[in-house]
Amino acid sequence: MNRVGKLFIGGAAFALAAMIGVNVPLASAQDATKKPAMRGDRMMGGYVGAPLISIALKHKTELNLASDQVTNLEKIKSHYDSQVTPIHQQLTAIEKEIATLTQQSPANLIQLKAKIQESEKYRSDLRYLRVEALENGKAVLNAQQQDQLKTLVRSQHERFRKQSSQTS
Repeated sequence: MNRVGKLFIGGAAFALAAMIGVNVPLASAQDATKKPAMRGDRMMGGYVGAPLISIALKHKTELNLASDQVTNLEKIKSHYDSQVTPIHQQLTAIEKEIATLTQQSPANLIQLKAKIQESEKYRSDLRYLRVEALENGKAVLNAQQQDQLKTLVRSQHERFRKQSSQTS
């Protein structure tokens, strides 16, 4: 294989690894097990990576959430987590297979393409489940609570940006 081909495959593998490494869940709490997420997912003007249902639950007093709202948000979060866990496991396995396929020389491009397409199907499923959970969560909150949550998320985002710019 010539240098250009090796460079192309290496670059594609690096880009794929980078995409996998930056993915973060929106609806579930950020915990030790990072889960892939798609850029561009937003709820009520939120920021990518913001676990908005978890933020709402964490700030239930500030948002003046009623007990039935808290219960509903917890159910939505729990349901989301139970749905995405097996999908994340499958996606992780496929990504390992992709990594193995890209290490072969020459790479089997037909198999590689099939695995990439399979991984995108799972990413699509995850994105839909995220949007579904966020829409269900949004339906639990009234307009005032939604506005308060937007403000809360923006202030947390600004604080994070200031902290990261100071450490850079």
